[in-house]
Amino acid sequence: MSRPHDGQRTFFPFGNPFRIILPKGSYLSPKLLALLNIFEQTLAESLKRLKPKNASDVLSLSWMSHAMESLSEAHANIKTLITDLQFPVSDWDEKWIDIYLDCSVKLLDICIVFSSELSRLDQGQLLLRYVLHVLDSSSSCPSSEQLKQADACLHDWVKQLNLKSPKFENCSSILQSLSQTLDFTKVKNSAKGKVLMTALNGVKVMTIFICSVFTAALSGCFTPLMDMNVSDKFLWAEAFSDLQAVVNEEVRSQFSSGKITMLKELEAVEKCVDRLHALTSVSHNYETLLQSGCKKEEKLLQSDGIRHQEVGTLVKSVDPEESEGFQESVSNMAEEAERFGNGLDLLAKQVRDFFQIVLTGRDALLSNLRGSDVTRESSVDEIRP
Repeated sequence: MSRPHDGQRTFFPFGNPFRIILPKGSYLSPKLLALLNIFEQTLAESLKRLKPKNASDVLSLSWMSHAMESLSEAHANIKTLITDLQFPVSDWDEKWIDIYLDCSVKLLDICIVFSSELSRLDQGQLLLRYVLHVLDSSSSCPSSEQLKQADACLHDWVKQLNLKSPKFENCSSILQSLSQTLDFTKVKNSAKGKVLMTALNGVKVMTIFICSVFTAALSGCFTPLMDMNVSDKFLWAEAFSDLQAVVNEEVRSQFSSGKITMLKELEAVEKCVDRLHALTSVSHNYETLLQSGCKKEEKLLQSDGIRHQEVGTLVKSVDPEESEGFQESVSNMAEEAERFGNGLDLLAKQVRDFFQIVLTGRDALLSNLRGSDVTRESSVDEIRP
């Protein structure tokens, strides 16, 4: 269980669970030790690559995509390790199987929440695409009706952005329960089991950490962040501790500064939307006042030094500086929205890939269990008189 400490969440208050997985005196053959060392070194390198050169990049879609890709690789490496160990599921302790199945279904639930949130953000892109369609850059002077439509869509986008899924609360509780499964009792009478459980715990620490950062970034709440202490006897421990320190410090710093939007690319879009929203709102309201107060037969209006020209029943601003600034805002939003959309697509793909890896591993284990049951039943039938 975890308990609060100085406003932060530090796990394993009753000691380090890793210390009891491979206690002093545990014997591993050179072959098994070599397999474990290779796995841990690979995990360490993966964690090192995740440490950003610039701490602010932690909350970017590109870093998150890289993190999810690394997580998929780590889980795929577990499958390779099981094959290299020649350690079939039929030889596993029932407790390991129960823990694996429980953890895998919880990871699938977290992936579903992540995918749902990314899909919601992507739906918001439709509103921005419509705004850009309405405020076509080829038209230097949008009509009052166009400004009205764009203003309404931008308002809806801001409103949708501020909605947060309540499912993220469930993610936090899932991550806490996953951390509790790290507290294994000593693995007995199975050298291969010791290697597998040690490797699984390393991947599980990485998984809990990355998912906690994702949950914080997507939910706009730092509560899911965790501070996990691991034994320095593991080859990946230093790399993990360094990464965790940098990432958690940056995320907490962003929250303490009062920021609500955590994703770097989304924040850039939001700034453009706020700027354009202000312009469309002011321009639309101003032109509405002009139209309501003018006479239809008048061909030219002068107000506050800004010239307006009536074309039919439509009043258009023809101030060069105002038009140029407006179109610049439209262009900036188009660029940032495209960058954000590309980042969303890549991250969504990585989440789907991770989901598939976890699901495939779970299905394979269940299939092997069913096969083992059939084999045992056949053996029993053979020895019956």
